[in-house]
Amino acid sequence: QARMSAEGIPQIAVVMGSCTAGGAYVPAMSDIAIIVKEQGTIFLGGPPLVKAATGEIVTSEELGGGAVHTEISGVADYLAEDDNDALRITREAVASLGCNEKAPCDISQPLDPLYDPEEIYSLIPADTKKHFPMREILARLLDQSELDEFKKRYGKSIICGFGRIEGYLVGVIANDGILFSESALKAVHFIELCNQRGIPLVFLQNIAGFMVGKKYEHGGIAKDGAKMVNAVACSVVPKITVIVGGSFGAGNYGMAGRAYQPRFLYMWPNARISVMGPEQAASVLTQVRKDSYAARGESWDEEEMKRYREQILEKYNREADPYYSTARLWDDGIIDPAQTRKVIALSISATLNRSWDRPQYGVFRM
Repeated sequence: QARMSAEGIPQIAVVMGSCTAGGAYVPAMSDIAIIVKEQGTIFLGGPPLVKAATGEIVTSEELGGGAVHTEISGVADYLAEDDNDALRITREAVASLGCNEKAPCDISQPLDPLYDPEEIYSLIPADTKKHFPMREILARLLDQSELDEFKKRYGKSIICGFGRIEGYLVGVIANDGILFSESALKAVHFIELCNQRGIPLVFLQNIAGFMVGKKYEHGGIAKDGAKMVNAVACSVVPKITVIVGGSFGAGNYGMAGRAYQPRFLYMWPNARISVMGPEQAASVLTQVRKDSYAARGESWDEEEMKRYREQILEKYNREADPYYSTARLWDDGIIDPAQTRKVIALSISATLNRSWDRPQYGVFRM
């Protein structure tokens, strides 16, 4: 909080319940603290701890209620009658924050897509292994269904291009297959362009990972993938990520997964996320264990091997579920696919409340 305050980020605390111990410092370190009468409390130690430590008997309200902190201690600034009144005071506080230097952004009159976003439901394949019609999805997200595609004939397993969402100019990076070296280099070039021009990036993930095999390792897939990961990590423009299908392995890194600090990351209800696809993970881990038995000169019972594989498969399928992910705050929420356009536009709007740095280098052609 201290660092955010030093960066000029306003902080408003609304105390509607108990703020105890370390939690008491949250309102105390905020710019504005609002507390609800006879409901909110702030104290380092509650009544039971006070009695145990000092023998003093005191009620929560007497110790750190709204009246105490707005009349005696000064820890809180506003006393609200109830929750609704607290929210009213909060809105008034936000209205008086003043204005920051806004980030420059190319905004035009919003135009509806030529295709109804509600049609997205019928485009999502029930089987995640089947082809995902990414271009059809984009036609239902972008203004006038228009995409100024970048390097359309090169690195075809990734779609890069400029378009507008609710009037905001964005750079779109969407998966249309597995990532090859050419796809990664194309994405790097495009990310650099967007950073140079100050255009927010929107990533639409449906990725199994980078291509593997002798031919691709010899061709430098590791270094080319590293370039893409590097470009994403060092990107200074806002990144908005939506996982619309699968998100597995290093593909998650290259497509601005959570570790690469997108401003917002959302998932569709059909999305799946894990370090490896469930089928691949089950096969790999089973083979590793089988090899370990063989190295010891032992055999592995077929039935036991089958049970082990099924256990791995069940675990990965369960933990790849978007509700498992969102319950652990690995994303910013599961969204209705038909509302994706609006959610992205609102997210971009939020990112513009503060300017961002421009890169200190030119564009490298990849």
